[in-house]
Amino acid sequence: MQAYRIVEWGHPPELVEAPVPEPGPGQVLVAVAGNGLCHSDAMMSQMPAAIGEAIGWQVPFTLGHEIGGRVASLGPGVSGFAEGDPVAVISPSSCGHCPFCVRGEDNNCADSLVGRGYGRDGGLASYVLVSSTRELVKLTTLDPVCAGPLTDAGATSYHAVKRALPRIHPGGTAVVIGAGGLGSYAVQHLLALTAARVVAIDPVPERLAYASELGAHVTMAGVDRDTAGEVLALTGDGADAVFDFVGIGPTIRAGLRSTRRGGAFALIGAGQGGLPDVSLYDFLPKDGEVFTFQASTISDALDVIALADAGRIRADVDLFPLDRVADAYEAMEAGTLRGRAVVVPD
Repeated sequence: MQAYRIVEWGHPPELVEAPVPEPGPGQVLVAVAGNGLCHSDAMMSQMPAAIGEAIGWQVPFTLGHEIGGRVASLGPGVSGFAEGDPVAVISPSSCGHCPFCVRGEDNNCADSLVGRGYGRDGGLASYVLVSSTRELVKLTTLDPVCAGPLTDAGATSYHAVKRALPRIHPGGTAVVIGAGGLGSYAVQHLLALTAARVVAIDPVPERLAYASELGAHVTMAGVDRDTAGEVLALTGDGADAVFDFVGIGPTIRAGLRSTRRGGAFALIGAGQGGLPDVSLYDFLPKDGEVFTFQASTISDALDVIALADAGRIRADVDLFPLDRVADAYEAMEAGTLRGRAVVVPD
């Protein structure tokens, strides 16, 4: 089969031939229907070898961690699934038995550092191997071509919104900075789960238009020195919650300044920004909450798929064939896509 793989550290991924895996005991082979693309994929291809090897990644491996498909074959001892079943594959990896997993905090499991599409073979291929049925969700009404992004972009943004729900009041305001792949899902989650006014901020007009179509009440064209003042003018005392899906210095600064006393600021974007020469005691929202995290839980993915099944959120995608995967990444980075980029194997 063809697979889009990182074959050497420090080099761009390549579309190459790879063997079709065979499922062993407890494993499931999934025929990929669609794999969503993520900005983190590009970061992986630029990772220095020393860092990749230190966290347990080994090249070559196939990219892709937002996977929907159908069960192709079952390894010995697998029950509860049958060949042909439509499924979504849980995006983060976890062991299932450590204290974090037992508490339902499986996104914090130590095994989450290595998984499908990040250190092991992922879904940018015709087939992907799933190590246990714990990592599969059987679909009912959803098309597996479109379901993959729900397990990562949809579930990660949901994790942030769910965490901040106690601080978002009816009639309050929630701000989403970065209305791209994850941020557009956050807009939908906020509309589905709260009675707050939703503000979307992004420099790309097409993303703001899409956020408005999804139901965002207010849009703002990018972050600048006046952004916090605009939010304060709109709200009076600041936003109940601000979700930063960019994570660079200006967005972090504007987001914190836009958060009301007792509100929540969530840093999701991995832009590696900071606040140099700032007194955090004076800068952080008083009596509020500031948090960050990585990835989502299995429970988050199940909730998001249920919301999509019920028609309460949309899973809009832009489809590309596997032989145009490089074009799909370019379109994603340019911000010209309407939905999540999804690659469909030939």
